[in-house]
Amino acid sequence: MLLVPDVVLLPEGPVRDRAVLVQNGVFRAVGPAAALTAAHRDAHRVRLTGHLLMPGFVDAHHHLTQSFGKAQAFGQPSEIFKAVWEPLEHALDEETAHLSAKLAALEALRGGFTTVADAGTRAPVDVGVLAKATEEAGLRCVLSKVVSDGKGGKEHLERFHGSRLVHPSLAVPLPENATDAVLKHTADLCAEAGAVFQIHVNEHLAAVERSLQSVGRRPVAHLHHIGALGPHTLGAHATLLTPDEMRMLADTGAAVSYNPVASAWKGNAVAHALMFAALGIRFGTGTDGTRGDGFRLVDAAESAQRLAYGLPSGDSSCGAGRLWLTHATALSADALGLGRVTGEIAVGKAADFLVVDLAVPELTPSYDLSWELVRLAGRDQITAVVVDGRLRLWQGRPTDWDAAALIRQAAEAGPRVVRRAGIHRVDPDPDGPRAAARRSPS
Repeated sequence: MLLVPDVVLLPEGPVRDRAVLVQNGVFRAVGPAAALTAAHRDAHRVRLTGHLLMPGFVDAHHHLTQSFGKAQAFGQPSEIFKAVWEPLEHALDEETAHLSAKLAALEALRGGFTTVADAGTRAPVDVGVLAKATEEAGLRCVLSKVVSDGKGGKEHLERFHGSRLVHPSLAVPLPENATDAVLKHTADLCAEAGAVFQIHVNEHLAAVERSLQSVGRRPVAHLHHIGALGPHTLGAHATLLTPDEMRMLADTGAAVSYNPVASAWKGNAVAHALMFAALGIRFGTGTDGTRGDGFRLVDAAESAQRLAYGLPSGDSSCGAGRLWLTHATALSADALGLGRVTGEIAVGKAADFLVVDLAVPELTPSYDLSWELVRLAGRDQITAVVVDGRLRLWQGRPTDWDAAALIRQAAEAGPRVVRRAGIHRVDPDPDGPRAAARRSPS
């Protein structure tokens, strides 16, 4: 298949008059359109007039089994995993865990994500259920198994060798969930296997203070102290870092997932991603399961930096559009240990890409496409989503399975799971008596 769009988003930026050859799920050639057309006359030629060909977004931090409770987190105190996420996931069985993961995968694909990293579920099910859901949807997945007890890590890392879409990973949700020996052993297993060790670090003030009280060190500093930081480590959030901890991340090559929407919805702070970039700290962008929309994620990534750090320092560009596109694609893939697999339109990498409609009023006239994609583009412009060379979505709908049936099942099952979970909200009825009292003239 020889794709000839108006514009291709390459590592060096948007480029016109380029063509891309896809064969067996891989990019086989990228170059001048005329030259590739002449060299590959037998290929099926697809002219994509008025469209951009770009890498699929890579979600560096997700929770596939939390999709039924998303709005339960709205308006709640920041550290809600014990009040909302643990009971929700514990209320899942194999059927509803599969349904939740497939619903999340559909939302991710619709938002332009071709890869997501699941940070590990607390649901009492085998993670193969999640692998089945993402493979059925056609989504590439870095799939974690939680190994806080130190068991089953090696077996999980060897489990999915035959899959083109599932890449195993190990996780400990928080450093406090495992002994130092387990943390170090898990990190070492991942380093040996070329996988990533996923762990939440320095996300909330309460977690930082618990770490100080229990081990006398902050989470990142503690992982560094026990030798669990390295290129194989992926720390989620990292919003509350000291300069020393930033230096530890930079020196060890550890990666971070920057989750700006999570900061806005349920966080204590915004990670200093611009400082990460300046110090050479590897980072990708993640949704944390908030909303599966790649264009809104890069907009949030840039906006959060501008509001938190750009305005106080007079920085009007905050990295510009290209930085955020790169960290949402190629550098997110790098943070997940998939830098050689996906994230770029480049020869030898998996054909994970989006076909994006440029003939829209938001991008007309176009002056700087990278900036415009970050601030103006939307999910509705995604004409096609291709993963591993296969068309997975066309105009927002799967091509080979019934999304409408899935949505009906989720609409019925989701509220049942939430009721069974017994989630406790601080203000369970925002339109109830307290809201009425606030509206009262008296």
